[in-house]
Amino acid sequence: MPGKITALRLQRRARDRVSVSLDGQYAFSLQTTLAAGLHKGQELSDEEIDQLRERDAAERAYQRALYYLSFRPRSVWEVRRYLRKRGVAGASIDLALARLRRAGLVDDDRFAQFWVENRESFRPRGRRALRAELWQKGIATEIIDSVVDSVDEEASAMKAARDRAHRLSRLDQGTFRRRLEGFLRRRGFSGEVSRSVTSRVWNEFAGQQETNLEQRAWPDNR
Repeated sequence: MPGKITALRLQRRARDRVSVSLDGQYAFSLQTTLAAGLHKGQELSDEEIDQLRERDAAERAYQRALYYLSFRPRSVWEVRRYLRKRGVAGASIDLALARLRRAGLVDDDRFAQFWVENRESFRPRGRRALRAELWQKGIATEIIDSVVDSVDEEASAMKAARDRAHRLSRLDQGTFRRRLEGFLRRRGFSGEVSRSVTSRVWNEFAGQQETNLEQRAWPDNR
């Protein structure tokens, strides 16, 4: 409903929003940045009010997305799902995502690279597991292929296996190998890589045990 602006007041509980009154009655609220161009006595048409509300909804969606992105990088699909779950309209989501893309804040190519590098550094995964994780985050198949195919699966498996081997140090060879290979397979490494890496890590582990026994048997007499 068109009308004349009779009041512009900062909201008490949301200091980034302004309540707009038309003809003496509360009509709607806006982000302060959008309300900055308004003034008392200004006439607003139905079309202008609708445009202000649309811009406000898009701005709120954008701010919510920024908050979500403040914890870690996200895929486009993750941001869209997050906003949809919070009741944001599809048009506002599209506008917010377009703005985020222009600012370089969402980019599925960069996100996929981040995800794989993060996994390799902290929780190594096999290619199969990485593909599944990226697919679940809405990453396109061609992007997944370009990023995951470059992963050195054996090096990642060795890192994961060496970290895990410390927990298996008191086990006999058969149990050690069975549990370590099972662990690697659950991390998405292929059977061939899991078997090969398990053998290498066991040999390293057994060799270290033998060295430790020799050192205890022949202590330094200095």
